[in-house]
Amino acid sequence: MRCMTSSDTPGTAANAPAERTAVAARDWSSAAADPQYRAAVVDLLGALAYGELAAFERLAEDAKLAPTLADKAELAKMASAEFHHFERLSNRLAEIGEEPTEAMAPFVTAYESFHKQTAPSDWLEGLVKAYVGDSIASDFYREVAARLDTDTRELVLAVLDDTGHAEFAVEKVRAAIDADPRVGGRLALWARRLMGEALSQSQRVVADRDALSTMLVGGVADGFDLAEVGRMFSRITEAHTKRMAALKLAA
Repeated sequence: MRCMTSSDTPGTAANAPAERTAVAARDWSSAAADPQYRAAVVDLLGALAYGELAAFERLAEDAKLAPTLADKAELAKMASAEFHHFERLSNRLAEIGEEPTEAMAPFVTAYESFHKQTAPSDWLEGLVKAYVGDSIASDFYREVAARLDTDTRELVLAVLDDTGHAEFAVEKVRAAIDADPRVGGRLALWARRLMGEALSQSQRVVADRDALSTMLVGGVADGFDLAEVGRMFSRITEAHTKRMAALKLAA
């Protein structure tokens, strides 16, 4: 998903302040000289790292609900990929002189609250939750990544690589709906609830973390202002609607 920056807007590139496009063209060592930008990146990596750790735990737990050994094995493989992503983020935090657990700590409550309020009652709800929740988070982080320094952007995009869960979830959910169309209505309601909770939690996290909120509304990284934040969440919602169609669910 490509985001519009000031240089994308016709007729504005020549008048755009240099600092609005500076960060995305720099490497980490240069960009991190700004302490506010550094704080924003530490928050971002901390949030991502805990998200990957939570995803690992969730997939391992969901494997218990899997109806077949093949399904259990597939989820175990995905959980392993999520843990590898967590390790990369944790290692990166350590490389830049940050304690990974301290960087993750501010985001534990938000993640735990989301998972507590959206505990699946069965295998299919667990698949839809992983598909919807992970995809919304990935959309959000990809939007932010466009404004990061080159080194951090490369890492963030790498850990957002699909572990195979999306295709797996779509296949299993569509097969279940084909077998019993009544399942579709229940899962559509569940997906709408997940969407609302995920957006609420992400907005709360951003609002609570000054460095992250400054990054999104401008002043640290490139191109976001308050109106753009609104457009960003609109794009995330539109992408969610398309994913629901792929699942044969009404958004």
